[in-house]
Amino acid sequence: MEEDDVTIREQNFHSQVREYIICFLLFAVLYIVSYCIITRYKRKSDDQEDEDAIVNRISLYLCTFTLAVSGGAVLLLPFSIISNEILLSFPKNYYIQWLNGSLIHGLWNLVSLFSNLCLFVLMPFAYFFLESEGFAGSKKGIKARVLETFVMLFLLGLLILGIVWVASALIDNDAASMESLYDLWDFYLPYLYSCISLMGGLLLLMCTPVGLSRMFTVMGQLLVKPTILVDLDEQIYCIQLQEEAMVRRLNGTTSNSYFHGNAQHLYKELDNIRSQRNKLKRRKKASAWEKNLLYPIVMLILLAGTAISVLLVVLNIVYLLVDETALPKGSTERNIGNASLSTFGVAQAVVEIILMIYLMVSSVVGFYSLRIFQELTPRKDDTTMTTIIGCCVSILVLSSALPVMSRTLGITRFDLLGDFGRFNWLGNFYIVLSYNLLFAVVTTLCLVRKFTSAVREELLKALGLDKLNLSNCTTDAESGKHAANGHQKTL
Repeated sequence: MEEDDVTIREQNFHSQVREYIICFLLFAVLYIVSYCIITRYKRKSDDQEDEDAIVNRISLYLCTFTLAVSGGAVLLLPFSIISNEILLSFPKNYYIQWLNGSLIHGLWNLVSLFSNLCLFVLMPFAYFFLESEGFAGSKKGIKARVLETFVMLFLLGLLILGIVWVASALIDNDAASMESLYDLWDFYLPYLYSCISLMGGLLLLMCTPVGLSRMFTVMGQLLVKPTILVDLDEQIYCIQLQEEAMVRRLNGTTSNSYFHGNAQHLYKELDNIRSQRNKLKRRKKASAWEKNLLYPIVMLILLAGTAISVLLVVLNIVYLLVDETALPKGSTERNIGNASLSTFGVAQAVVEIILMIYLMVSSVVGFYSLRIFQELTPRKDDTTMTTIIGCCVSILVLSSALPVMSRTLGITRFDLLGDFGRFNWLGNFYIVLSYNLLFAVVTTLCLVRKFTSAVREELLKALGLDKLNLSNCTTDAESGKHAANGHQKTL
């Protein structure tokens, strides 16, 4: 008996060490990728080693950690789904025994813990540390800035705890809930994270439909559109003539001090002309299959992905109306690989993973397309650390709500694990049903508005109402520029 107990303890020890190593390697890969992404957009600073450089470096490391946690939250549900299908396909394979329920649950718990840590501690610390200068009268330095940062964090923590305590007392005013609020670790932090998750779900509900319609425009800008009855050589020649005329105007402007104020505006026009020339040259150099085949295929893929997403949401609404057990729920069982949650097996699991990643990319595109958050749009080699902190917090909120949104919309039937399944609002039938209805309706309206914009513009012009600015601002702003096929729009 003693030898059996020792053997069991050794197996548990080795399995825990193996899980820690796997989690560390996965996080290391995410951290390296996140560091490369942030340094690509971060504003280049001087090599001088001073106090501000040290503060910026610490904030950079914290932002990199947060972005890595966001990547882990995005890949959490796809990794769990594909692991379940692999264990079903190869149940007794020796080389995949490390892929078990304990590892999956550990990953969910770690992502939940690190998400709370980044959202409530690391990112506020990075922002306050970056903006701090030390208290008045104290000696300047890193220690003074750290002291001010911790004081600000303490005051912010008291403010947030007080707000959540009052909100919970107003919503659920009974003795049991009031006493449970004094339990900081087991109830208070999960309740606070549940509120943040609900806010993230609402933010996804606002950004994802906009991003799904915006993805067609973004891919249209990245790809080369088909050229039908278009003379690219003539357009390039006209663009070169415009560029030469603009250069002559700039030379005359710099020599004449009276028109010196318009030089900056002329330089912007010159940059636009040169970018249009580069686009036309790229279209000319593109191969035939890239011009005539790649663009339609990508557009069809985007349209199919959007249509399948809306169809799954509509089916989930029907399931919710017929059977209340379709509500999203959490699971505490560690049995992974016992049953497939996909009707068509691995094929459906792959489609679900692609749709979840597509929804996440669309939500990020939609987030930066909204006017409220356009100032947070990162620019290559010209993004301040404050903007990077805002971007990391926003992406963390979106990515943390992605598993909940995917399960709420019925994109997947995989139960939420860890603290993700403990959110209070997941069991509310009316909230879940309203969320599904709003997503389906808003996405459909955004797509209809996107594909009928050209028809609406022509109708407004035919009725003589185009001067009333009834169309969207983005279309009007681009009306004076060259179109994607090189032609210039005229009234």
